[in-house]
Amino acid sequence: MKYKIDVVRIRENSIQINGWVIGRTPESKTDFRVVGKHHEKIDSSCVPTRRDDVSQIYFKKICDRDFGFDIQFPYERGKDYYLLIRCDGKTRRVKFNEKLIARRASVAHKRLEKIRDLMNMETVRVALDFGKKNGLKALLLKSRHKLQGIDNDYEYAEWYDLTKPTEEELERQRKEIWEEGPLFSIVMPVYRAPAKYLKVMVDSILAQTYRNWELCIADGSPRGETSEELLKTYMEKDGRIRYRKLEQNGGFSENTNAAVRMSSGEWIVLADQDDAMPQEALYECARAVREHPECDVIYSDEDKLDMDGGALFDPHFKPDFNPDLLRSVNYICHQFLVKRELFDRVGGFRKEFDGAQDYDLILRCTEKAAGIVHIPRILYHWRCHQGSTASDPKSKLYAFEAGSRAIMDHYRRCGIRAEKVEKGVDYGIYHTTFAIEGDPLVSVIIPSKDHWQDLDLAIRALFTRCTYRNLECIVVENNSRDQETFRYYERIREEFPGVRVVKWEREFNFSAINNFGVQYASGQYLLFMNNDIEPIADNFIEEMLGFCQRDDVGAVGARLLYPDGTIQHAGVVVGFGGIAGHTFIGLHSAENSYFHRAMCAQDYSAVTAACIMTRRDVFEAVSGFSEELAVAFNDIDYCMKVRALGKLIVYAPYAVLYHYESKSRGLEDTPEKIDRFNREVARFAKKWPDILRDGDPYYNPNLTLRKSNFALRDLQKEGIGEPYPLGPSIARLMEE
Repeated sequence: MKYKIDVVRIRENSIQINGWVIGRTPESKTDFRVVGKHHEKIDSSCVPTRRDDVSQIYFKKICDRDFGFDIQFPYERGKDYYLLIRCDGKTRRVKFNEKLIARRASVAHKRLEKIRDLMNMETVRVALDFGKKNGLKALLLKSRHKLQGIDNDYEYAEWYDLTKPTEEELERQRKEIWEEGPLFSIVMPVYRAPAKYLKVMVDSILAQTYRNWELCIADGSPRGETSEELLKTYMEKDGRIRYRKLEQNGGFSENTNAAVRMSSGEWIVLADQDDAMPQEALYECARAVREHPECDVIYSDEDKLDMDGGALFDPHFKPDFNPDLLRSVNYICHQFLVKRELFDRVGGFRKEFDGAQDYDLILRCTEKAAGIVHIPRILYHWRCHQGSTASDPKSKLYAFEAGSRAIMDHYRRCGIRAEKVEKGVDYGIYHTTFAIEGDPLVSVIIPSKDHWQDLDLAIRALFTRCTYRNLECIVVENNSRDQETFRYYERIREEFPGVRVVKWEREFNFSAINNFGVQYASGQYLLFMNNDIEPIADNFIEEMLGFCQRDDVGAVGARLLYPDGTIQHAGVVVGFGGIAGHTFIGLHSAENSYFHRAMCAQDYSAVTAACIMTRRDVFEAVSGFSEELAVAFNDIDYCMKVRALGKLIVYAPYAVLYHYESKSRGLEDTPEKIDRFNREVARFAKKWPDILRDGDPYYNPNLTLRKSNFALRDLQKEGIGEPYPLGPSIARLMEE
């Protein structure tokens, strides 16, 4: 038996434990029991949860079993509790009390625990098993990645304290005069609201530095359980607070609509009864309205607040509006503001989507919005508690089903043909399968020089394993020297008539070679692939084609893995490494990425041409790849040109393939290569200076450019505010 306790939190009068356990086989059954100090049984609830990461690591496949657990039980301070885990005839006993939990939560202990995890015998056994299944190289990579967490630049609490507004800045905001500042109507449905949490939320609104607001509260609680008495004291002190006791509880959607009907502001601000806003929240929203008068939807970054109100954690730093990410997960969530006119036009909240009512509303509002503004600041603290979809798997399932229906309804309104919306890597993460319109020809273009064995893997998989059949393959022969390569060309053309070999006889130029190959392609869709690519997902073409057939999409990239199972490509951020770099590079495919971004379909500024699909009409509209970029950044440049047409670049995570490229390949290790590389850096930088200076809209300026794992920005080396600091070497090249 192997197990891991990932999260332990005291929530109100209970303890919540999240973790995982496995036995010798995927079929091993696990039992849990909670007892007190004298072995007395403690009533507890246990909800099984999916842990596909555990399944992949230990069984090298996704098993249809729930290896994770979410256990809750009543808690009294000063008492000891024991979780008994039984599997395969063995029992493990884990002790819990407030001192141990507090110790686990301390920064120092977290770091020491990581080191101790690497030294204990259980971890040694886990490491040996992982090494046996995945090889020594994979084990070393996994261990190195685990150690990276020890050297994080900041814990979030420290980072937040360093970046939040000073008291002087807050005072300046309070004194600022607004001639025509917008009236914000904060709408809050309440139901059996715990007084201590409701007070925190209302007090946080009263403390706002921007003063032109009203708070409209609709209470659907049963008689005798309302918040009327508490709120009367607030209304007596401040006339901006309005309260109405509803005749009956209509659920979240109907109650929120009732609160909206009480309002008179031009902007609707959504708020929950047990959360909180930082003092500068409405000020930043008002500033966004002033700077972007055309906008009618605003959203911000957010974090979570524990039940005791003493800790902020799990910050979510979001991209600017990202429609395909929104179809994968409700990443917008809080803080969300919408103009009253747009709210009324889309019909407000819909009761049939309770559980994901905000998701449904956000989808409908963003469809019709004239302008959508993202404020890259934490302007909302979302309290995490037992009934929240942030912590309870049962409520996650309820919300997931409602969210799935909301997404399908969104596709119908947008005219996008989706066959189904399924659970992705976790509840609340969605994977859409799109209907393929017709049976279009896909032309696969592969430049190749020698290394015919690698090429054979790619071609053979395309024509024997892949489920999409209407293919042709154009191999662009690029000055091979091995005679066996040419004999292979003869054999492969005889075996697969859909393969054609054309010769490029000039010097190496990646852009020119691919443009040359397109001249011989007949398909409406062009799939550019390196010759060292092998599909893992046999339906990867359908996954990419489902996005590429949309008129608003110009190019689609895949998720590429190194042979050791780590990520080589999961989208590109312009700014990584000074110019551009791949996201989550080196992360094991079985590990969770930042808010599951590596496993979410989404829009990026660019994807790699090692495997990219684009429509022929788009390719021709931008004149193909730019041949002045012979080696470096030609794929990034192509994506930038496509985006300049107003088209999206989509990352499709379920189109997954191996990329057998060496991780040290491409090092510019001669004076000639270094000079060429620098010239191409300068060309790219001069061609696209705005995104290098202002930052990638699909990334967040609070996240670092020094690493690919979406870690917090290094305040000493990268500064605090925006825009991104331009590296001195890049700035110099642009000046030259």
